[in-house]
Amino acid sequence: MATIIPLADVDPALVEQVLDTAFEPERHTRTAYRLREGTEWLQALSFAALDDDDMLAGTIQCWPVALTDPTGRAHPLIMVGPVAVLPHAQGLGYGQALMTASLTVIDPRAPLPQVLIGDPEYYERFFGFSAAHTAGWTLPGPWAPERLLCRTANPAVLPQEGMLGPWRG
Repeated sequence: MATIIPLADVDPALVEQVLDTAFEPERHTRTAYRLREGTEWLQALSFAALDDDDMLAGTIQCWPVALTDPTGRAHPLIMVGPVAVLPHAQGLGYGQALMTASLTVIDPRAPLPQVLIGDPEYYERFFGFSAAHTAGWTLPGPWAPERLLCRTANPAVLPQEGMLGPWRG
């Protein structure tokens, strides 16, 4: 059973070690990193999972991003991820616990749409993410369109076209 704690309570060096182990140090070259460049992770939505021995097993970070439509208007979104679980702890429910913790904290009275790059079968089945509304979106680097997923209570708020990038509010 995972113990979920605020990510802010974890030494940043340990978080980086988990990310490097889960995704390899080359992770910084991925498009997802360009989407959140120059922003700080959202502390209220970011968590760590501890195993039964109180050792760090995984982390999740959420970031402020925006979809800039063709008129130049920036629409704020929450980028969910990375969700990183150490290899020996994968398949034990840590990732699902981390996702649930983050998504549960989002205020249902005024939820911003959430976006992530990930496995559509997993994230749609468990958390309601879908590529149904992202076909006209572009990213600042290579990506697989079927892996660009969004979750929102009101799809009408999503522009059909736009460039996803860091929130510069």
